[in-house]
Amino acid sequence: MVAGPSGASAEDGGDGPSPPPESDAALGRRAQILATEHWGLLAARGTAQSEVLTRITIYLTLVSAVLVTIGLLGQATQFRAWFAGAALSLLGFLGVVGLMTQTRVFNVSEEDLMYVLAMNRLRGAYVDLDPTVERYFLAAIADDLRGSQQTYSFFRRRSFTHLFGSSAVFIAVVNACVLGPFAGGCLALAGAATGYAVSFGVLVGLAYIAGCLAYGYWIYRSTWRNHRPLRRWSDAA
Repeated sequence: MVAGPSGASAEDGGDGPSPPPESDAALGRRAQILATEHWGLLAARGTAQSEVLTRITIYLTLVSAVLVTIGLLGQATQFRAWFAGAALSLLGFLGVVGLMTQTRVFNVSEEDLMYVLAMNRLRGAYVDLDPTVERYFLAAIADDLRGSQQTYSFFRRRSFTHLFGSSAVFIAVVNACVLGPFAGGCLALAGAATGYAVSFGVLVGLAYIAGCLAYGYWIYRSTWRNHRPLRRWSDAA
């Protein structure tokens, strides 16, 4: 019978010595690295949210200013002569800025999910370092779909109200109210009857909202198709 370096015999089928436990210094260094990354993600998330809220505020300010300008132009021209062209130009400008704002809102929504998943993964690393801290976390330690839902809403599943009150839907409604009159006005300027122009404008606004909802859902599903979770909810449970 031949004994290995650890004193276990070959006949016993020993796999060799178990790895020594990591020192407190190594664990502390790892925790510090994780915490630094966590703070970096928090700062980046806060900056993105602040930037998009500023963009939304600027856009709403422009909407108010353009509406006031159109009202003053109407009084000055008695809604005749060059009023229609000027009003449509202003609405077209608003439409372009609104589309840019909508795009940024979608991008920040995707980035926010990215930050949430990254912080969930780091939270899981904290639990690996010290399993006793897991019961103090309300946010999830899994970086999958269920984990993101837990972090976004601790006490109940996300529902229609979260979508209905989101910035993306809010800006979509505002843009629809800009693009609808713009499309209807262009049709009226081309000689269409008022009823047809109004109906066309309403349809354009509703189609825009539906398109934004479909595009937002496509982005959301694409994120999950491309993401590979490190820890799933079933593993963390």
